[in-house]
Amino acid sequence: MGSIETRKPHAVLVPFPAQGHVNPLMQLAKLLHSRGFHITFVNTEFNHKHLVRSKGLDSSKGLPNFRFKTIPDGLPSSDCNPTQDVPTLYGVMSFAIKAAEELAIPEVQLWTASACSFMGYLQYREPIKRGICPFKDENFISDGTLDTPIDWIPGMNNIRLKDLPSFLRTTDPNDIMFDFLGEEAQNCLKAPAIIFNTFDAFEDEVLKAIASKFPNIYTIGTLPLLGRHMPDSHVKSLNSSLWKVDSNVLNEWGIGMEVNHDVKRNEIEALVKEMMERGKGEANEEQCSRMEEESKRGN
Repeated sequence: MGSIETRKPHAVLVPFPAQGHVNPLMQLAKLLHSRGFHITFVNTEFNHKHLVRSKGLDSSKGLPNFRFKTIPDGLPSSDCNPTQDVPTLYGVMSFAIKAAEELAIPEVQLWTASACSFMGYLQYREPIKRGICPFKDENFISDGTLDTPIDWIPGMNNIRLKDLPSFLRTTDPNDIMFDFLGEEAQNCLKAPAIIFNTFDAFEDEVLKAIASKFPNIYTIGTLPLLGRHMPDSHVKSLNSSLWKVDSNVLNEWGIGMEVNHDVKRNEIEALVKEMMERGKGEANEEQCSRMEEESKRGN
């Protein structure tokens, strides 16, 4: 006869390998654990190393019914701090969906952002069909194009082009993130159910619009708010940060870069893009690498 331990429901959580996805899935894992679930939290090898380095896993040793596992990410072990190839790693997430199907176990997607963002990502193909994206040149940033009203999205009234996910703002038809993120929400629709990190009263219209095409959606409220009502335990205190806290950061108000109040969002986006691309981007990357090495030597 099986023991009570072996009859615990078992949830395997496989987050998209980015901090903004690891955190919500960890919050969900804690909630499920508090309700009696056995939890297996699966990270990529890269993220697991960062969790260990940030001491986020120290408090997990010896925890009952909560364990961490890793899956390969294709990154060389000698490279301790590489930039992950997101589209390749997304194939790992697709593997989790296929594995669940092959093993005939329930599989549910967690959309970590708002329902509005999900609907926005579902619309990626429409601006392309209408000849809006990719943009012909960089003038769209400042010529008012982004203020174009959008009236074809159900459940989302009075929005403009600039309210859609920012990855649409490209002039390159072969932009990796443009193509990749356009498929992310569509892949979610292949799952038996989707959990949204929101609540009905907050996004009622867009949730109804999504449910009209995909009825198996569940709104569970905001995960951080639910976490406040969990009983105190070692699991509740688990830290999912991928980055070690920098003790050298400025923490005094008023110190730092001063930004003119007249600066517009489009201007900042253009400057950030300029700093990240081509010559300036390479120079900044080299400078960051030098600063990181100096920081390690200083520690």
